[in-house]
Amino acid sequence: MRGGKDVISRLAGALLRAFLVVILLATPSILLPGVGPDGKQMVALVALFGGVLTFVEYNATYPGLVEFRDAPPFNRLRYALLFVLVLSLTLMQRDASDPSTLTTLFAVMAAAIGDAMDFPYSPVRLATLMLSEGATQEDLEAVRNAAGIAYLVATAAIAVFVAVIRLNRWPSRHAAFNVWVNLPTFEATAGGDVVQRLQRDARLNVALGFLLPFLIPTVVKMGSSGLDPLTLASPQTLVWTTAAWAFLPASLFMRGVGMARIAQMIREKRRMGEMIGNAGFVPV
Repeated sequence: MRGGKDVISRLAGALLRAFLVVILLATPSILLPGVGPDGKQMVALVALFGGVLTFVEYNATYPGLVEFRDAPPFNRLRYALLFVLVLSLTLMQRDASDPSTLTTLFAVMAAAIGDAMDFPYSPVRLATLMLSEGATQEDLEAVRNAAGIAYLVATAAIAVFVAVIRLNRWPSRHAAFNVWVNLPTFEATAGGDVVQRLQRDARLNVALGFLLPFLIPTVVKMGSSGLDPLTLASPQTLVWTTAAWAFLPASLFMRGVGMARIAQMIREKRRMGEMIGNAGFVPV
């Protein structure tokens, strides 16, 4: 009976997560105007694919692609980050066509944040430099405001995750941490010391998470003449482009911090084992 309850619980959790992913992917097309029938069908297809992928991943007994699957609230925090990013940017864009008290509040907040974070060499300033020379002042302000609120939300999510680790609440002390299940893409038996490899990957992810907001605009500007303002004329394009620009670095940074925490746990476990061995205790 316990096995049957576990299967039902895992199935219900997978269905709930799939539904939340569908809602996330469909939010901009639901709230923003100007989406044609073909666009709605495409969004529905992408949302369905994302929901099915999430359901299969979380309903499976063995790990697949999703990391830290059994180490909440890592993925819950990442989902909340992406949902807040998409919802905030969507409401900000909706204010231009269908203003309301809520959308105006988000638009005013985004403008204030974007203006405060628009200083030389900041990620927000570099994001505006991605636009081509033909961009108007309105285009620059739209990208600046979107980048400002997105970067602030991503930074807040990272701070929350670091605080959770500092409070010694991740990963949970009441459950065993399985490296194979929670890090399916990390080959623990590939050779070399696991702790050193985890620390190396953690430093790489943290460095990429910190540098990507600066590198992405630079690469776009150097690789072409900049983004055509017409490509960002669609509110959905601006929402998803800005959300990806902020979410990917934040996700990598959180992954690096998480891997560093796992390396620390393994190192502490080894130290405890050495202390027990040196003391001459023989586990029964």
